[in-house]
Amino acid sequence: MKTMPVMVELCVVPVGVGTSLSDYIAACARVLEESGLEHEMHDYGTNIVGEWDAVFAAIRKCHEVVHAMGAPRIFTTLKIGTEIGRTRQLNEKVASVQRKLAQR
Repeated sequence: MKTMPVMVELCVVPVGVGTSLSDYIAACARVLEESGLEHEMHDYGTNIVGEWDAVFAAIRKCHEVVHAMGAPRIFTTLKIGTEIGRTRQLNEKVASVQRKLAQR
């Protein structure tokens, strides 16, 4: 089977645990660190780049860890992009736009 590179924006929101979510988000960030996947957290989620199976295995592990911490429910949003024949790096698209803005 061919590999499929994927770029994902992940936002994990534990439900039923109160208003402070940073412990849960930190636990998920640790999972991504341990996965070795390229990722970058931002204010409303985390961008992740890697092979499809590895990325989705890490997302599943995030859910497992957050549930194990006591979250009875998790609401997750994903934005998923694939492009065959090319592996993207994080911030590559942003850098392209910034170069064009600098040309003014």
